[in-house]
Amino acid sequence: MADNVGSHSRDDRGRSGSGRGRDSQRGQRGQGGHRGRDDRRERRDSFNPQRQGFREDRMNQKLSEPDLPDDIDVRDLDRSVLQDLRVLSKDNADRVAKHMIMATTLLADDPHAALRHARAAKNRAGRVGVVRETNGIVAYHAGEWKEALAELRAARRISGGPGLLAVMADAERGLGRPEKALEIGRGPEASELDPAGKIELGIVLAGARHDLGQHEAALATLQRLNPSLDSRDPESARLAYAYADALLALGRDAEAKKWFEHVAEIDQDEMTDAAARVEELS
Repeated sequence: MADNVGSHSRDDRGRSGSGRGRDSQRGQRGQGGHRGRDDRRERRDSFNPQRQGFREDRMNQKLSEPDLPDDIDVRDLDRSVLQDLRVLSKDNADRVAKHMIMATTLLADDPHAALRHARAAKNRAGRVGVVRETNGIVAYHAGEWKEALAELRAARRISGGPGLLAVMADAERGLGRPEKALEIGRGPEASELDPAGKIELGIVLAGARHDLGQHEAALATLQRLNPSLDSRDPESARLAYAYADALLALGRDAEAKKWFEHVAEIDQDEMTDAAARVEELS
């Protein structure tokens, strides 16, 4: 479902300096302190059927769910996700699938509306890994960093594997904790990522170095991923963009322009602003 939800990259990931677009979120979300154990206990208790008030809470959650259009076809959901939902009753599985489809549909234009659907799916299927992962991804795109981390960690516990480390690390950056992002990069799970996953994580880790003012270290992080002017796939384009940005942060404008030009050449769909960056440097 992760791919269906959309790209995990945010426009500001890997950008040097302040991390454009993220500071306002940090100001709002980075000041609440870290409740740690209390937060974990609350999350665990929320799925405990023996907890007092559990049934009432579940009823209230269902009553407050966002409406679903009549024309949703659950077969639009990835077959592997539908397979995972088979542990639920048919009626519940259908409702969860429809909320997941709506989360995907709304994500680009209205991430907060998408998040309401993702939460509704999670409340109905909190023990299904792909549902928790979807909630985490949508929360991330909505700027709800703490929720994104909690949901993605839960998904990893349920499903195993390294999980979406790049998204988790970037959420730590969103919370104003670049050191925590770097810790994720040093964890054993990072070695389990596929090549594309390693590039995504490396870009986020370079962004964390920029957050700390460590621009040389950011460049070194990206150099270890072997950026190339001959590569043309989407992951390599994102790596090249981040590399250009790191060069620019060090005042190496001519080199940065060459890399931005490379990205602009292969970015036919204009997923980045590389062409505008070239214009700025001309």
